[in-house]
Amino acid sequence: MPEAATVPRVPARSTRLGPVALVVAGGLSVQFGSAVAVLLMPRAGALGVVTLRLVLAAAVLLIVCRPKVRGYGRADWGTVLAFGAAMAGMNILFYQAADRIPLGAAVTLEVLGPLILSVIASRRPANLLWAGLALGGVVLLSGGGFDRLDPVGAAFALAAGAMWAAYIVFSARTGRRFPQADGLALAMAFGAVLSLPLGIAEAGDTLLVPSTIGLGLAVALMSSVLPYTLELLALRRLPAPTFAVLMSLEPAIAATAGFLVLSQALSMTDALAIVLVIAASMGAVRTQTRRIPPQG
Repeated sequence: MPEAATVPRVPARSTRLGPVALVVAGGLSVQFGSAVAVLLMPRAGALGVVTLRLVLAAAVLLIVCRPKVRGYGRADWGTVLAFGAAMAGMNILFYQAADRIPLGAAVTLEVLGPLILSVIASRRPANLLWAGLALGGVVLLSGGGFDRLDPVGAAFALAAGAMWAAYIVFSARTGRRFPQADGLALAMAFGAVLSLPLGIAEAGDTLLVPSTIGLGLAVALMSSVLPYTLELLALRRLPAPTFAVLMSLEPAIAATAGFLVLSQALSMTDALAIVLVIAASMGAVRTQTRRIPPQG
């Protein structure tokens, strides 16, 4: 990524607040979309919801973006296919988790993947501090332990976190190799192809019911099209370690969505955990902003 100092007359604050706002907006969209998806699961099943989400999102993106398929090399296609596989895996595993454990707990476990990525990728002690603070908030939001959760659901959530870390890496690489959202559209189409047999096997012709398609389209737009596009744009200007720490906001957003959509109450401990993850995210952004030399 080119240094921000090479861009003349662009204030440091504007070069960072823009991507951060994109990440936060994407997080709000994806978690409220996930809450709607939980409501859809009794009708289509977890794999059916994933298939509806990815297939409908791919259709929307392909129509809107009309991506070109010529002029790319083997490395480009390898990156976009890996991005699509990570996207499909992340969604399949997460919805399997959300079908077994509460939404807030599923996202809390899942976010460990981006946090670990932040620790591994960062070379600055301050970023390790913010990642640790965010991890403390994640543990607090879990109530100090996950022993009361379905172990299979918890395992799915942790596996989804690993795929989420891969998603961050390949989303950034795809954004650099493909213009606008073309790479996202192609990756989403590949992810949809991977998920389609699983969704058909579980839900069958339920996927063709108009009301189910309507809810699936809402989930696709809220949980895939809008947030993935915003995150792809953000990762073109935001380092992956900082982006990963910002993902610590997701449990807080998920807990809020669970309260508003699924009537899952928030405790004082949950509120304190939310404060911690927000503080960690703000600290990570401020640390990254201070890396930018003042404009002369």
